[in-house]
Amino acid sequence: MAGFDDLNEFMKRMEPVRKVFGPVKAKAIPIWEDAICYDMDEVIALGKLGNAIEFSAFTGEEIDLEAKTAEFAEKLAKIHRKADAPEKIWLWPEGVLPTITEYTDNSNHRFNHDPDFVPYMYEVLVPEDVTPVGAVVVCAGGDHGDATLKEGYQVAFDLRDMGYQCFVLLNRTNHSPWTNKEAGVDAARAIRYVRAHAAQYRVPENHVAFAGFSNGGLTGEGCIEWYSGEQKVADIFAGYQADELDAYNGAPDAFLCVYGPRFDGGDFDWNGVVYPPTFFAVGREDNAMKNLHYVYPDLLAHGVELEVHTFAGVPHGQAGVKAYDGCVKYPNFELWEVLADAFMKDVYAKQ
Repeated sequence: MAGFDDLNEFMKRMEPVRKVFGPVKAKAIPIWEDAICYDMDEVIALGKLGNAIEFSAFTGEEIDLEAKTAEFAEKLAKIHRKADAPEKIWLWPEGVLPTITEYTDNSNHRFNHDPDFVPYMYEVLVPEDVTPVGAVVVCAGGDHGDATLKEGYQVAFDLRDMGYQCFVLLNRTNHSPWTNKEAGVDAARAIRYVRAHAAQYRVPENHVAFAGFSNGGLTGEGCIEWYSGEQKVADIFAGYQADELDAYNGAPDAFLCVYGPRFDGGDFDWNGVVYPPTFFAVGREDNAMKNLHYVYPDLLAHGVELEVHTFAGVPHGQAGVKAYDGCVKYPNFELWEVLADAFMKDVYAKQ
């Protein structure tokens, strides 16, 4: 996490910044996560400034925190929603949200999402004159926020330009503070929604992939672990009443796990699991490499079809960074999208 092996040390260093910046940043979270509804350049500029403020906690850079927070608030106040902003796709009917975690207070701004957060997604679709290859549900890392700009929207724009109907998912984030069963059930719900509307989106019902980045990769595996095969939502959430979407398969047909493999030593319940063909992309300077070394043999032992790519010199979190910089620091890592495209096409050709 941000250069620290000790998460507690990271959180300790973040605390002074959070006290000043947290209340203002909280107002920006919905704008970052709904960036498609605003001027993207303005939203990205806000994200870059927010990053600079927060990263000062561990880079050691001395900044005038009060002044920078005021600058951030001024930029935030100037951002206005577009008149033709797209509508959210709400994942769950009103009053229905399968829940385990008792989460009631975010007054210290520890998490990006408050307790009343309700999952949703946005469409990023190919033009009507383009025949789609398939669909991809895209899930950013961390607990979303400004990460959605890079690992959510920029990746969705890229994959859309490659012929995929894309959906940027804003789910309850894994361990921030929800469980992977809750994060996973939101992912499964998004996949089921796309399958149920496959004709509308002009894609085959069995050409729906999930792309998860870092924590979003853990969400993708949570979806597979608990909601693939014949497993049901009611198996996890007592009293859940299935609806028409539950008739559709909740696990993806292809899983793109980008620097987000299960943690080294992490448990996985294989009972009832049908694990889809999986694509891994990890930088060789990323701590996620040790997670990959742990997960890869386990998946092979269970007969999972795998494709693995590692990229020399690349650290964590580099997907979609051109959204911020307009260029790429690690051009070799940009190949992951081309390779993922070839992987998905190969998976679908074998169905």
